[in-house]
Amino acid sequence: MNLNGKTAIVTGGGRDIGRACVLALAEAGANVAVNYHSSSAGADSAVAEIIAAGGKAFALQGDMTQEADVRAFVEKTVAEFGAIDVVIPVTGGLVARKTISEITPEHWKTVFDLNVMTAFSIIQAALPHMNTGGAIVNMASQAARDGGGPGAMAYAATKGAVLTMTRSMAKELAPNIRVNALCPGMIDTDFHNTFTKPEVRQHVAGITPLKREGTSEDVANLAVYLASDKAAFVTGACVDINGGLFFS
Repeated sequence: MNLNGKTAIVTGGGRDIGRACVLALAEAGANVAVNYHSSSAGADSAVAEIIAAGGKAFALQGDMTQEADVRAFVEKTVAEFGAIDVVIPVTGGLVARKTISEITPEHWKTVFDLNVMTAFSIIQAALPHMNTGGAIVNMASQAARDGGGPGAMAYAATKGAVLTMTRSMAKELAPNIRVNALCPGMIDTDFHNTFTKPEVRQHVAGITPLKREGTSEDVANLAVYLASDKAAFVTGACVDINGGLFFS
């Protein structure tokens, strides 16, 4: 994949899938703007690695649920690199596992703000600066397909919203900008370190046809493909990446 001369922005780029996307985009030749919330070490080390290899990148702290921080990130990207070609919103999370009876309006809103509004906000802010031929790659989840695990209903609902948003955007922004989404399954990230028991992870890996969890790099490689001209006839797709565990 060749992204030479193009500029990509990644939210949630300080760890796991986001950080892997940052490095994969840079390896493909893109200038990369990295947003992080609290993972400064991961973001700063990724930028240092890119610059040491001769690439261009910067990291900026910001809360993507806050309009001012979203706007500041896009403005710095445009000031540093000019127009934007690729947007990959990775910011998101489960927050907490809660049953239906435990979900409060505050929890519901928090999860939707974190997973849906952050993606919408960065895309909306970036659009006026995006080149024709640009690409957006959203991060949904296998939970959008199967409803998620115990206590993940709010999270699954947000990821279903990301899928629908992706399809709507793909139609509205065509033919100038392509919009696709990924639906990762069990990926070895802090998400599962925090919210999934080790025995559950071992079981899921065992029943997965490829007999392992995915890696952040697995997801990043697919994201960069969808961002590149190699995927020039792909838009509105919501691509499963789960080792064969679930077929949509």
